[in-house]
Amino acid sequence: QVQLMESGGGMVQAGGSLRLSCLASGRIFSSNVMGWYRQVPGNERELVAILNSGGSTKYADFVKGRLTISRDNARTAVYLQMNGLRPEDTAVYYCYYYHYDGGPVTNWGQGTQVTISS
Repeated sequence: QVQLMESGGGMVQAGGSLRLSCLASGRIFSSNVMGWYRQVPGNERELVAILNSGGSTKYADFVKGRLTISRDNARTAVYLQMNGLRPEDTAVYYCYYYHYDGGPVTNWGQGTQVTISS
């Protein structure tokens, strides 16, 4: 089991910045995928950005260069630098972890609230 601890959420004005952090602990595989999803009440959880252990990234179209995902060399932490935030970015942001161990292993963080005021 992998535990994920998120931090860095909060409230900022439109155009502002936030940096989310997620620290993983437990049975972590060096070959893994970590990243961020977000969810607004009443909507499905959607991909924001993910990053694999090889350094490849995938971003949602709405990111449009405003958000940057990164991770530490130990592959146990992932970060999301968010700039140019908009009111529509308001959501709960969830840290995501995946590895394969005879089958898919997926873990989620508790979520951190991001609120952007206009």
